[in-house]
Amino acid sequence: MIWLDTIMQGILLGGLYALFAAGLSLVFGIMRLVNLAHGDLIVMAAYLILTITTVLGLNPFIAVLVALPVMFCFGWLLQTYLFNRVLGDDILPPLLVTFGLSVVIQNVLLEGFSADSRKLAAGSIEAQSVALGSSSLGIMPLITLGSAIVVIWLLNQLFYRTALGRAFRATSDDVVTVQLMGIRPARIFSIATGIAMVVATIAALYLGIRANFDPSIGPARLLYAFEAVIIGGLGSLWGTLIGGIVIGLAQALGSALNPEWQILSGHIAFVVILLFRPRGLFPRAID
Repeated sequence: MIWLDTIMQGILLGGLYALFAAGLSLVFGIMRLVNLAHGDLIVMAAYLILTITTVLGLNPFIAVLVALPVMFCFGWLLQTYLFNRVLGDDILPPLLVTFGLSVVIQNVLLEGFSADSRKLAAGSIEAQSVALGSSSLGIMPLITLGSAIVVIWLLNQLFYRTALGRAFRATSDDVVTVQLMGIRPARIFSIATGIAMVVATIAALYLGIRANFDPSIGPARLLYAFEAVIIGGLGSLWGTLIGGIVIGLAQALGSALNPEWQILSGHIAFVVILLFRPRGLFPRAID
């Protein structure tokens, strides 16, 4: 039963990692942009929710509804006036720009909020759990995993059931041809980044409720997101969910053996999977 509980906790942790990675997978699948600032943008969204809860006195689950359109607009502006200027055949300029953005965000947050750890207070739900045999599962981790599944399902519905989704897929396949069909790739990219920031804000909500955060933790979140995306297969959204669960399981099992092995176990699982499946478990452009 101890191992069963460990496995369940690992799966639930994987839901959080999948939320970290979903926005990154979305952006890469559409425009092949590796956003090195993705983790810091998640942390920035967590601080935005914290500010809204402090100023307006709202519960974080209500405050996130205010933060979502703000982050969508921020992502749209970021893509329109910064990322679109450096996208091209050469991958180095986007990498340098997003790395610089990461440094800027960390320093701005440090100046504005100090290096002290913060946390979002969601009330009694943080301590609630449900019984599963002789084990118990936390309500918040269950909600996190459920949210990850819903978010990824909605993103897939967007891609396959809407005109915007067709534009996303067409632009991902051939930027030149879609322009002949009247589609503006720059506008499509801006919308995609805005949606990715909405997903990042949802991830920030659960990050802030489940753990402390500070301006310096963005790169670690980025690393988990990268590993989940690569394990699942670049651009595969459902694969990203599986990738997040794989990392969560590896960390939970490693921690059960030795608490010092938690983070290392996730990295080892990442390397082992790449040895046998270099393109990830579900390699596709968009899934």
